[in-house]
Amino acid sequence: MASSQPRRSGKRRCVISEQHESEAPPTVDLLDEEESEEMNETVTQKSYIPHPTKKSRPGRRYLLKTSRLRAPYWVDYELFLDDADHVRAECQHCDSTFAADTVINGTKNLKKHSSTCEKNPNNLSKGKQAQLVLEPIDGQEGEARLKNRIVSHDDIRDSIAYMLVLDELAFRHVDKPGFKYFMSVVCPTFHIPSRWTIASDCFKLYLRKKDILKDLLRSSCQRVSITTDTWTSIQKINYMCVTAHFIDDNWTLQKRILNFCPITSHKGEAIGRALEDCLDSWGVLEKLFTVTVDNASSNDLACAYMRSLAPEKGYVSDGKYMHMRCIAHIINLIVWDGLKEHVKCIDKVRYAVKFVRGSPARLHLFREQVDKCKITCKLSLSLDVPTRWNSTYIMLNTALQYKTVFGRLKIPVETQESGGTRITISPPSLEDWDKIEKLVVFLKEFYDLTNRISGSLYVTSNSLFFHISHTCGLLNQWMASKDPAFKKMAKDMKDKYNKYWGNIDKMNMLIYMGVILDPNFKFLGLQLALHGMYEKDDAEVLARKIKQFAYDFFSEYRRIYAPVTPHSEDPDMSTSIPTSGGGSLALMKSISEQVKIKMRGFGGDSSTGFVRTEFDRYLDEQKGEDEPSNILDWWKLNEPRFPVLARMARDVLAMPISTVASESAFSAGGRTLDRFRSSLTPKTVQGLICAQDWIRAEIRKSNVDVEESLEDLEKLEIDTEKLSGEDRLIFVTDPMI
Repeated sequence: MASSQPRRSGKRRCVISEQHESEAPPTVDLLDEEESEEMNETVTQKSYIPHPTKKSRPGRRYLLKTSRLRAPYWVDYELFLDDADHVRAECQHCDSTFAADTVINGTKNLKKHSSTCEKNPNNLSKGKQAQLVLEPIDGQEGEARLKNRIVSHDDIRDSIAYMLVLDELAFRHVDKPGFKYFMSVVCPTFHIPSRWTIASDCFKLYLRKKDILKDLLRSSCQRVSITTDTWTSIQKINYMCVTAHFIDDNWTLQKRILNFCPITSHKGEAIGRALEDCLDSWGVLEKLFTVTVDNASSNDLACAYMRSLAPEKGYVSDGKYMHMRCIAHIINLIVWDGLKEHVKCIDKVRYAVKFVRGSPARLHLFREQVDKCKITCKLSLSLDVPTRWNSTYIMLNTALQYKTVFGRLKIPVETQESGGTRITISPPSLEDWDKIEKLVVFLKEFYDLTNRISGSLYVTSNSLFFHISHTCGLLNQWMASKDPAFKKMAKDMKDKYNKYWGNIDKMNMLIYMGVILDPNFKFLGLQLALHGMYEKDDAEVLARKIKQFAYDFFSEYRRIYAPVTPHSEDPDMSTSIPTSGGGSLALMKSISEQVKIKMRGFGGDSSTGFVRTEFDRYLDEQKGEDEPSNILDWWKLNEPRFPVLARMARDVLAMPISTVASESAFSAGGRTLDRFRSSLTPKTVQGLICAQDWIRAEIRKSNVDVEESLEDLEKLEIDTEKLSGEDRLIFVTDPMI
């Protein structure tokens, strides 16, 4: 009774317990606010309201929670009636169920589970001690902010997988004593997983990154251009790499490896079907714009197969300009045709370099002679790969710096077997060095050109035509040389050049669109380059043909992206002034259309009825001095002024002009599939290669400069000598030198 209750402090109110009419009058008790809330939840609910939106399923008819259930833990549960009409609660995090009749079962079990559920995000930090750490501030070197962080063992496992994928480390790295010691110091409580577990973690990382990339391609990719190539691994398995290039909604050039998968046949149709399956699985088959491949005949058939899909997929220009030839491979063929004339002198230099590098003693004596000759060059002698002309150029260029030293060495004459015949190889003579000097100047142009066209993280399609024009100019210049050997070499190279780029009909017309869509050049810059390559009349004919193509191409994009743009009236129908139907407004419209026709600029697209298109305005405008110099930044700023043209630029500027992006993946594949990891399955290989590429795309770390690395090694050697004191390496002089 109220009179026998002990006196309570705090705010009080009356609570009347629910009674039947036949029972005694209700009793009144004075309770605290908190006690009354708990008492309200124990009142039996006579009727239940079905949930208005949550769909019921067998054995679970969901109910609407009433306003009486005000305790914080109720937000983690859904009420439902089971088949026996008993009230139960379902955890929203782990799908566990509990009896939830507040009179019969109480709520203690619900409250306990809410605070201990492992999947409840509010419980992730419970029982874990936060540590104070200094977190680096992005873009501010040497600056950091103090932050508390919870040490999570799951995060440590994820970071280990991240490290193994990014740094190309073997799964067995986690079993090595050094790594175990490192982790025992960094986090003694962490249990290092086995190599099998960490391999599974790496593949899960690949799947997570794949979902992120799919979202990016679906939401921020207008069209995609791809490069593809094939490679044979140490396992004797043929892999095909497919790399996607596109410009996202923020006008940033993106490059991602989509597939690194085994392929059983190198036939053109098989490659085409593999490309179709790959692009379809990523949801970008309908978005395909161009395919950049090398000059293999099977790739021609593969591109023909992809073009056959155009009627169904709706490719731009029915896929007519889909096939892009890799400029790096064409330049490679041109250079090899020229090097045939200088095989003998190249073999002599290669023999001399190989002899010096044949033993540590010879190399040490070579360095001593370099010091005596007071040669300041720090380049190390390198032996080339005979099938790669760029490595041959590096070998010749480096050896040329030390030609005086080679003359002081006693390099013997050697007889070797070559093609079943015995040939005598001697060190290079002064005449050979003169030829090498001219050849190095010749090769340097193509070496620098190859480096410029090999980029995949910046726009290259706008410069492709200028590279072709520059190559044509160089060959014409060397063909006028007085040296017969170099004149013949230039002629052979020009013949190979004409095979691919000598006729405008043999070239992909999108090559010219890249120049026109560069605001620094536009059509005028293209005209000037054409006049530098051809005679005046020929250049004018080519210019008109290219300009007509550009307007036709723009008209196609306008039909795709501006289907509701109003067209002008037919000129013959608009010359007469209407006398009825519209009054003065119709008269004003008619005269306005006639003014547009009279002011039509040269090259206007009369076939579509448009008079002054945004393409005309773009070509006539002069770029301002204060506008962005970066081509993508310029289009991002001017997209609202040229909406259709910006759509076209977004596709054309994303085109890769070489297959270097795919071929670089094979270098990573060679490091991943070495002789110690040759048992990796193709599925695991694809996960490692793709995940590494996607992670590197996020961090965008620059490549290491070889020259800087050599300087660092020399500095390290000097520091080591200071620490080693009197310890010195002892060289035994070769009597042959």
